[in-house]
Amino acid sequence: MSIEAAKAGFEASFKESDYYNKQTQDENHLNNILKTINIEPGMKILDLGCGSGYLTFPIAKRNENAYVIGLDIVTDTLERNTVKAQEMDIKYLEFISYDGITFPFEDNSFDLVITRYALHHFPEIRKSIHEVARVLKREGLFFVSDPRPNDCDVTRFVDEYMQLKKDGHIKFYTKDEWVQICGENKMHLIQSFDSEIRFPKKKDTAEGFEEILARHERAIIDSYRLIQTEDEIWVTEQVNNLLFQKKGET
Repeated sequence: MSIEAAKAGFEASFKESDYYNKQTQDENHLNNILKTINIEPGMKILDLGCGSGYLTFPIAKRNENAYVIGLDIVTDTLERNTVKAQEMDIKYLEFISYDGITFPFEDNSFDLVITRYALHHFPEIRKSIHEVARVLKREGLFFVSDPRPNDCDVTRFVDEYMQLKKDGHIKFYTKDEWVQICGENKMHLIQSFDSEIRFPKKKDTAEGFEEILARHERAIIDSYRLIQTEDEIWVTEQVNNLLFQKKGET
């Protein structure tokens, strides 16, 4: 059910691209990611939860000798991505849909798996991370960029808040949780940096917001620098940017 909710929510968001872009686009963050993953000629790269191709297109465009695949559940959006890739004459770029659980690829297929602002929607995170490790080659790299709860947020206000949108949000993970989950699959942290996302939500998608505020301590809520305007709610979320390397067979 959460996968279907995510699919419906994001198909709608990607069609309303201007507001979604306002929520997620950040050129400085994009450039920091591209510097961190350090793509080499001939690499085969998987963009997991690629959405409208925010990472996929610049990676493929800047690395013409790499083969890039965008994987997601949003079939309509992937069809538009495919048309866009053809119009841009990007040869080694492909978009593939899947069921949200099992990757449609053979073992040891990719040199690099990347994902940005997607994994908090995955309902079976350990299964998904196992799939990442399975399709990675030995010594392959896994880069994850995803918001995290603030250190003081022991009651997980941020997860309740994000679930108001009904788009399949499951959970934000701490850095330690990522290290543990990836470590279970023989992927070890080799590099990281921090960033943040200033995130707007339309008030008409936030039914139950006042009830959530009442359930959590004010200090926790204030730590997200929450601001309300006439029709929007803004929060600031810290983001984990973590690069892992596969050190053995899974």
